[in-house]
Amino acid sequence: MGTEGESLAAQFLEAKGYTILEKNYRFDRGEIDLVAKDGQELVFIEVKARRSREFGAPEESVTPAKEAQLKKVAEGYLYEHSIENQSCRFDVVTITYQDGRPVLRLIQNAFLA
Repeated sequence: MGTEGESLAAQFLEAKGYTILEKNYRFDRGEIDLVAKDGQELVFIEVKARRSREFGAPEESVTPAKEAQLKKVAEGYLYEHSIENQSCRFDVVTITYQDGRPVLRLIQNAFLA
């Protein structure tokens, strides 16, 4: 479901005007699902999908530990690409399924950089 969800999220974000720069960016032992530009802002995006609510809402799985890991990977991205003085944020795209169809929701500024 991960690859399918990330592809759906990328299409969803592009329709909202985002430009996808990278998919599955890895740094050290971490990964960010999508890196994009939204206007002048660099956006690091976590995609969370759930087939049911049995284990809670998708965004509930973005724990403080996951946030910390995403921040470290984002710092790695900035370092590897020699990016300085760039406005950045973290968004989360959630995917739930209703009647077998994906429902996507964008949470901008999901947590502080």
